[in-house]
Amino acid sequence: MEPHGSNAFALNDGAAYQPEKRLSVYDEKILEASRASIVDPHEYSPPTDEERIALRKVADSIPAVSYWLCAVEFAERASYYGVQTVFSNFIEFPMPQGGNGAGAPPGGTQETAGALGRGEQFANAFVLLFAFLSYSVPIYGAYVADVQLGRYKTIMIGVLICGVAHVIMIAGAAPSVLQAGKGMAPFLISFFMLAFGAGMFKPNIAPTILDQYAHQHEYTKVLKSGEKVIMDPEATIQRIMLFFYGLINVGAFFALATTYCEKDVGYWLAYLTPGILYFLLPILLIALNKHIVKKAPNGSVLTNVIKITGMAIKQNKFRLWGKGYFDAAKPSVLAAQGITTFNNKPIPWTDKLVDDTARTYAACTIFLYFPIWYNNDGGIGNILSNQGAAMTTNGAPNDLLSNFNPLTIIVVIPILSYVIYPMLRKYKINFGRISRITFGFILATISGVIGAIVQWRVYETSPCGYYASSCSIGTGVSPISIWWQIPNVSLGAISECLCNVTAYEIAYARSPKGMKAVVMSLFLFNTALATALGEVLTPVTVDPYLIWIWAGLAIALAVQTVIFHWTYRKMDNDEFMTYDDDAELLEEYRRNDLVGKTDNSMKSEGKLQGSDEGKVG
Repeated sequence: MEPHGSNAFALNDGAAYQPEKRLSVYDEKILEASRASIVDPHEYSPPTDEERIALRKVADSIPAVSYWLCAVEFAERASYYGVQTVFSNFIEFPMPQGGNGAGAPPGGTQETAGALGRGEQFANAFVLLFAFLSYSVPIYGAYVADVQLGRYKTIMIGVLICGVAHVIMIAGAAPSVLQAGKGMAPFLISFFMLAFGAGMFKPNIAPTILDQYAHQHEYTKVLKSGEKVIMDPEATIQRIMLFFYGLINVGAFFALATTYCEKDVGYWLAYLTPGILYFLLPILLIALNKHIVKKAPNGSVLTNVIKITGMAIKQNKFRLWGKGYFDAAKPSVLAAQGITTFNNKPIPWTDKLVDDTARTYAACTIFLYFPIWYNNDGGIGNILSNQGAAMTTNGAPNDLLSNFNPLTIIVVIPILSYVIYPMLRKYKINFGRISRITFGFILATISGVIGAIVQWRVYETSPCGYYASSCSIGTGVSPISIWWQIPNVSLGAISECLCNVTAYEIAYARSPKGMKAVVMSLFLFNTALATALGEVLTPVTVDPYLIWIWAGLAIALAVQTVIFHWTYRKMDNDEFMTYDDDAELLEEYRRNDLVGKTDNSMKSEGKLQGSDEGKVG
């Protein structure tokens, strides 16, 4: 990416600083309190236009606290995926005859672990419902964080709820409870609590991790080798999110342990193991408390974005889209038309916030292309584990192969972060945001096609033909090995490294500073939309239609990929992040009548006295 324009943080850049108009000491203190980072032009020298062309871009150093917060995400995801992976078998299959009474099947058989025996459609519907709730509740969790409590407090609330859910889930999977046929009630209570707690946690952790990287603009630096390079915010945020996503999948790989626990011991151990890991999470968060940069909630940003949207619709005569659509809501444009008030009060937003709003909506429209992609990555609901149950496992759990998704990601992430992406930047090859997502869509399309082919072969070789999922003739399974699912799972995993990680970057970089969690939640909500699509298809996600469940979605994604790339291809070269200059920061405070509040806040933090007491540790 070639950055456009001047760096608004650079005090020696005429676009951001006018030396003939000296700021008052009061204004300087306001700017010190409000800038995303304090810029020393000698330590953080911005690159010239010539340097942007000539110099190599590299990732900046990452704060240690960001790595620790990624470890927090690892613990949460390990517990989440650890229990979620075994939900399908727990709900679908009955307690195996001759088993140990805890849900595990007899040793040496091809039987599948189970507990509740509610059938394939019921299980598939609840697996999808869990995902839907886990990725729709984040909208509420993000609103609470950005507008009311702040992200750290909201994360802690989510952790508490999930902790209680784990305790109930473990107790409800006790052999005596399952044998008495009373496992459904505690399971459902913990099921809904876990989904809600995850929704409070998930949209806030990634923005909090990225907030720790405070110096989010480019500058030049001479390396120990003598090479002068550009420390690039996009490369840095990309590396942080790759590490973040890698640890998510280290946690997800923990599900491998729970699949063997359900198969060999029973569900009480399958739920206890991730629960033990989860209970370390609040300890880590409390230990990090004093070291985390915490962003205060700012409800005015979301309120103003809503007002800007309404004004843009009104000024465009209720036309809902078009080139330069949001420009009509800029205070400068409105002032030229004699409009200086909104609801009989001075207009509270700035031109910069209007631009940020337009960038945010552009990001959100990109996210709408993700639901079909999600349903090609491993298939709808439990269709992959259902396919595995109809294949020869030789004692392996039927949901084993889904664990090759995180394993592949764990291997690919460092290759992308430390080999492929740096090499592309070195040779000035622009593998931009849209190109990465497009390539990820292509890989997922191929993955879906492979899933359809494998399903066809299962049908053709099963003793029950096209009704292979509940076959009881002979061995009851196709002679095709379950290991043929690896290409499907691995290609889908690589596509996640390209699509999901890039979407995290876009959600953070293209959102206003007071809406990071909200925009992140809107991205996550597209997973909920994907599961809603799966719910719609649940009635036909049964034999003998499973081939077309795979193939139909792959065809849809192939068509969508062409449309997506053509629509957004120019975004590969636009600005990754935008910054407020000094005049815009002051205007924002004055428009929202926040100067007095900032004064009081800075006095309490010692900033007006020039002390360091108010700095976030």
